[in-house]
Amino acid sequence: MKQEHESAQAAEKKTEALPVVKAGAEGLSVKSADGEFDFQVHGLLQADAHFYANDSTDLGTDEFLLRKVRPILQGSVFKDFGFKFMPDFGQGTAVIQDCYIEWKRWPELRLRIGKFKTPAGLEALQADEATEMVERALPFDLLPFRDVGIQLSGDLWDGVVSYAGGVFNGVLDGASGDRDNGDDKDFAARIFVHPFKKSDIAPLQGLGFGIAGIFGEPEGSTTDLNLPSYRTTGLLTFYRYISSTNAPGPVFANGDRVRWSPQAYYYWGPFGLMGEYAVSSQEVQRGAGGPTARLTHDAWQVTATFVVTGEKATYKGVAPEHPFLVNGGCGALELVARYSQLSIDGDAFPTFASPTSSARRASEWAVGFNWWLNKNIKVMLNYDQTDFDGGAATGDRPTEHAIFGRAQLAF
Repeated sequence: MKQEHESAQAAEKKTEALPVVKAGAEGLSVKSADGEFDFQVHGLLQADAHFYANDSTDLGTDEFLLRKVRPILQGSVFKDFGFKFMPDFGQGTAVIQDCYIEWKRWPELRLRIGKFKTPAGLEALQADEATEMVERALPFDLLPFRDVGIQLSGDLWDGVVSYAGGVFNGVLDGASGDRDNGDDKDFAARIFVHPFKKSDIAPLQGLGFGIAGIFGEPEGSTTDLNLPSYRTTGLLTFYRYISSTNAPGPVFANGDRVRWSPQAYYYWGPFGLMGEYAVSSQEVQRGAGGPTARLTHDAWQVTATFVVTGEKATYKGVAPEHPFLVNGGCGALELVARYSQLSIDGDAFPTFASPTSSARRASEWAVGFNWWLNKNIKVMLNYDQTDFDGGAATGDRPTEHAIFGRAQLAF
């Protein structure tokens, strides 16, 4: 009898020590019995179609492509230390998008080291699977994206105030990077507030606003320009600095770079509104000993969304109440409209940029719909039109008409 009791106790202890394995809409997870260790497998696949209408000069290429192919591995060790590894095999290349270690003992204070998104643009910080449009708006061009560095962040008062600040290698406007080409570093900080999150005023609980700033002093030269070019939301370059070696020479970064962005969103029921303004100010020089200037470019955007089927619109996407083909469900349908604009400093022309090949302004409007079949699968279709001021040998660069589609799986 005693032996049977001991055997039962041993079997019970063995069962208790087994890890907990779960699989569902959130992916695959394995968690140790004591809760000290967990490992999660997620993924993101975006299969896109890009078409350009009335493109008589063949500036854009009509194509189907795998925009993002990302296996995502993340988890915790000894509960207090987290990690994430997210490579991307989309568009025929292999890139490490996120790779970091994070000390996360308290939600009010976290320390992250590695490669991740710079605390800057509102739409840029939105999860890639949750964006309302296939491609991000024009302010994205002026702010850094992913970079390598160290960051302190936290959520105070249960998320009423969120903050982040860190030191990074420094990347070009609208770019990501893995290495630094100089000793100077970028300093970035952001604060975002949800003033009514914990209040009883339901219509204002989804209001959030904040500001981000990034300061650095990138090093450039006539052989390493260290300056960005700017693309439309249709992914075609419409502005670039002069890079020709003809006298007086190419334009390169020569001094401090300041970028900042006030930003806000508002969600209430099926309605959502997002807006942000971005400024990038850079000291430049043309050729060795040539003319210098501080050029300040700015951009802004407003995006409105409405979920026709009645689900809540959120910054993190839409969760259908009635998934497609489940008990007769049809999923969730979301309508989206956006306007954005990017203006180039007038002093850039003609010394630092050619007025015949670079536009002074790009103005974009777009409409589209998102069909969330379920929490994991989304189908998107956008029409995006961009008009230009200047940018052609005579007059304005031709209007850009882009039609973008996407089938997305995220788990």
